[in-house]
Amino acid sequence: MKPIGPLMWEHRLIEKMMQVVRTKAEEMDGSGKIDIPFVELVIDFMKTYADRTHHGKEEEILFRALKGKNLSPEHGRIMDELTDEHSQSRLRTRTLGDAKNRYVRGETSVKDEILSLLREMAVVYPRHIEKEDKHFFHDSQRYFSDEELDRILESFWEFDRRMIHEKYEQVVKYFLGDPALPKGRP
Repeated sequence: MKPIGPLMWEHRLIEKMMQVVRTKAEEMDGSGKIDIPFVELVIDFMKTYADRTHHGKEEEILFRALKGKNLSPEHGRIMDELTDEHSQSRLRTRTLGDAKNRYVRGETSVKDEILSLLREMAVVYPRHIEKEDKHFFHDSQRYFSDEELDRILESFWEFDRRMIHEKYEQVVKYFLGDPALPKGRP
C-alpha cells in the first residue's frame, strides 16, 4: 500500500460527511431551527477528523517530506494552495463554532450565518478533495523511493495511533482547567 491509500480512504468518509452536512443544512433551513447537537458534531468532526487527523498527516508528514524534494513549480503551487485551503477550513470551522455559541446565547439572527457556513463546507471541501485526489496525490508519490513511501506510510499509522490519546488528553486537561490550553471547548 502507498501513503495516498489511507488519505484517500479518509477523503471518502469526509465526502460522506459533507453529504450529511448538506442534507441537514437544508432540513434546518426548512424547519427554521438550528440543530445544535448536529452543529457541534460537525465542528468536532472537522476539528478532530478532517483537520487534526487528515490534514495532520498531509501537512506534518507528506507535505513536510515533499518540501525536501525538488518539486515542479506546478506541484509546489498546488501544495501551497492545499495548505492554504486547510487554513481556510480551520477558519471556517472556528467561525461556525463562534456562530453556534452566539446562537446558543440567544442571538438567533446568526441562523443564516450557520447555514451558510455549513453549505459552504459541503461545497468547498469536496472540491478540495478532488484537487488532492486528481491533481496532487498520485503525482506526489513520484518524488519518493519505495523505501521513503514505506516510511511515510508507517508514519501515518503511528500518527493515527497517537491521535485518540491526544484528543482525550486535551479533553481531560480542559476539564482540569489546565492553563496551557486555549479557552473554549477542546
